[in-house]
Amino acid sequence: MDEAVRALLKAKTVAVVGLDTREERAAYRVARYLKEHGYQVAPVPFQQPADEVLGAPAYPGLRAIPFPVDVVDVFVRPEQTDPIIDDAIAIGAKVLWLQQGIANDAGLERARRAGLVVTQDRCAMVEHRRAAGGMTSAAK
Repeated sequence: MDEAVRALLKAKTVAVVGLDTREERAAYRVARYLKEHGYQVAPVPFQQPADEVLGAPAYPGLRAIPFPVDVVDVFVRPEQTDPIIDDAIAIGAKVLWLQQGIANDAGLERARRAGLVVTQDRCAMVEHRRAAGGMTSAAK
């Protein structure tokens, strides 16, 4: 198990950037899965504004979240990730997770130099399922 997956398993809060109310979207399915497994999910809609997603208040950006964020899970196009990466660094997130199909090598290196655990082009839900097996809660 690599460092990013270990950090995900230890995390308690996940900001999901690109999450909105469309249940058919991957971001929604992953966020719902994480919530069902004990994580506090902070929705950060990107294209579709929302006041609430999955029963949690939605935030206009990472810097607006009023509590510490362990993991920033990103569901936006690669060319849109730089300001999100900068915000993840600024808020003191521990992990930057760019979802499957999303890569930004320079941005990941910037986050790594700032002390974040980083990964890209991987699905947090798939990796959590693989690593956690029968775990029912992410809280430790």
